[in-house]
Amino acid sequence: MTGAAKSPRTGTNAASAAAKRPVPRPMPPPPRPVNPVSPTNPAPPTDPALSLPLDLPKLLTARLHAVKVRPYLADALFALHVVADRSVPTMAVDPHWRCYVSPAFVARTPVEELAGVWVHEVSHLLRDHHARGERYAREHEAHGPGEPLRRNIAADFEINDDIYGEGLPKPAGAVLPGLLDLPADLLMEEYLRTASLSGLTSDLAWLDCGSGADGRVRPWDLGPDGAYGLSRQQRDAVRFRVAEGIKGRPGTAPDGWRRWADEAFHPPQPWRQLLGAAVRSAASAPGVGENHTYRRPSRRSASVPGVVLPSLRRTPPRVCVVIDTSGSVSDTELGSALLEVAAISRAVGGRRDLVSVISCDAAAGIAVPLCRAESIELMGGGGTDLRSGFARALRARPRPDVIVALTDGQTPWPSAPPPCRTVVGLFPRPPRAQDEKDPDYVPEGPPAWARVVTIG
Repeated sequence: MTGAAKSPRTGTNAASAAAKRPVPRPMPPPPRPVNPVSPTNPAPPTDPALSLPLDLPKLLTARLHAVKVRPYLADALFALHVVADRSVPTMAVDPHWRCYVSPAFVARTPVEELAGVWVHEVSHLLRDHHARGERYAREHEAHGPGEPLRRNIAADFEINDDIYGEGLPKPAGAVLPGLLDLPADLLMEEYLRTASLSGLTSDLAWLDCGSGADGRVRPWDLGPDGAYGLSRQQRDAVRFRVAEGIKGRPGTAPDGWRRWADEAFHPPQPWRQLLGAAVRSAASAPGVGENHTYRRPSRRSASVPGVVLPSLRRTPPRVCVVIDTSGSVSDTELGSALLEVAAISRAVGGRRDLVSVISCDAAAGIAVPLCRAESIELMGGGGTDLRSGFARALRARPRPDVIVALTDGQTPWPSAPPPCRTVVGLFPRPPRAQDEKDPDYVPEGPPAWARVVTIG
């Protein structure tokens, strides 16, 4: 032998052995925790149903049934994206319009009851319960460990009285205001403010509609950057389509949904800013407060040699405020009316000499120039007929450019629009305010030619 034998652990033989050695792979992540134990999901962890795949055809059949019996919610129901997750007790939603579904819950629940759950969960999202709940928590400093459950219960109180019946059977254990002898048709915030829900938290500890109901993030949430979530603009577009569908088919939706549709995109606004903006808009309309002047000749004079043409000059408009002083207007509202007179004078540039005030019940008083709003005496206390106030305002010389009527609306109105801009500030009243002497009398609303702003 001319050389020593090669050791199997050295030289090229060792290198080839190392090349053939398997490379260890990283361990897969542990499975997500499963929490199937609840009154609605009492199966133990060893239940074979927990390993069932999601019965998607059954779930989508339930959604089609929900669309059939609640067609005004169709856009919202089809906007939800299904995510199967065994750690979800039943069904839940997040603020980004994902619907998390337990396969075991779908397997054991009848189709019609599943349709009711579809409607229930999408109702949380349409009514923006997660954002409203977080806002309530900030305003009332309600951040205790039981607060998310209280918000979920109150949100269920708000929506469940509009869901069941007419094709959607009420399931056993449905969370309704009657559990605490509370009235129906209230909002989530009203239930949270007026009722103690602590007595239900122990019995309803299983209740979990997800972060879309109370704002608290769940372990199964995919988050704002996860797949299949809707953007803020897309969510608002869905709400808008549903609201327009409800208003376009009056009588097909319950009162709660019609009320939501009327208010969803018309939040309360500061009435004083609205009134001032309405007065400024009327005062700045074409032709209002404009007059001819030779102080600055018109540029068109160059086209007519030897002739000086006047130009138009805008002067502050004259405003006449007609205040309803009938017996149906309270002293507090009259005080508010005087404050509005001062605000109106500021809206037209602070020229109090151009603002006059007329007290009017069944007859109109004298037009009083405004010097100090606090010194005006408002006379009246009888019946109401603002037509005399409008007539008095139009007889003034010079005639006003804008008439502002501050009233509770229980009055006859002029049959024809006055030859100037008109703004009506309405003191709030019940929808069907009645005359004490005539129980069948219902006043007409302000005419269409007036710009109407609700005061207060």
